[in-house]
Amino acid sequence: MGWTIAWGWPTRGAETALAGHAAERRYALLAAMAVAVAAGPLLMSVGDEDAGSGAHRSSGVEASAPAETLYAAYGGVTHTHASDVLFRKAGVTDLTAHGVEWIGRPFKSPIYYGLRGMHWGAGGRFGGMVDFTHAKAISVREQTVRFSGTRDGKPADGQAKIGDTFRHLEFSHGHNMLTLNGLLRLAPMSGSLRPYVGAGVGLSLPHTEVQFLDETKRTYEYQMTGGVGQVVAGFEIRLPRASVIVEYKFSFAPYSVPLSLRDGSKGNAFVDYWVQFSRWWRGEATEGGWLWTNLASHHVIVGVGYRHAAGP
Repeated sequence: MGWTIAWGWPTRGAETALAGHAAERRYALLAAMAVAVAAGPLLMSVGDEDAGSGAHRSSGVEASAPAETLYAAYGGVTHTHASDVLFRKAGVTDLTAHGVEWIGRPFKSPIYYGLRGMHWGAGGRFGGMVDFTHAKAISVREQTVRFSGTRDGKPADGQAKIGDTFRHLEFSHGHNMLTLNGLLRLAPMSGSLRPYVGAGVGLSLPHTEVQFLDETKRTYEYQMTGGVGQVVAGFEIRLPRASVIVEYKFSFAPYSVPLSLRDGSKGNAFVDYWVQFSRWWRGEATEGGWLWTNLASHHVIVGVGYRHAAGP
């Protein structure tokens, strides 16, 4: 099977696509600034639920605060750094695409969203969180990147546009992460504004869609691709029974992607995970080899949730 590389510099269309990527990064920064500016007026309009008790302490929590759990959903924006993408198939392919840019398209279906449960123990200083994030990482088709190595036993050095080399190179349903995190509350900025920090580890559970332009088969399935770590810093705005959360988080996900060349179950993630586990259990080699890359992402999120306190 041959492979054609389109040589040359980016076209005007490529420049437009990359400019869009730069704009997306600016939007993420502006979103972070906007939520910071918006927080001030919002806090002025929120009553201090602890004001009458004089209860909050310099330690950041009320000594007698009961355990409570916050169930929340959130949306946001993300920026993923460019990364090298490596393709390996023993004795056949050893190819690297250098500096592939990723875009998130957080407001295009399927949108960026997350679900989480945040539990704070008695006293409210230490807590834990289960966090699921659905982001996206989609290569920029108009970007020209440098390739090095071999593909199908043939030299593949040179420059090519992503769209002239791949039909699909993306994790668009999406760049999913499930993490277990530890949390620490800091001293309150007011009775209703509670900052916190945390860190956690978990699993990357993306939906992989990878296909070279000259191949008829594609890898299109939900997969487990390794571990992920994240750190978070944010604040909770406490309303009478609900809370608003505003947060920055950074995630790092080293992907190890089996290129199964399998068209998956069209949306049933559990079937896809079971098929992948079964292949691993039987020791089957992946038909298309492997893909490796590191996805380092910045997230700015805003969410709302319901608080449930333990006890009467």
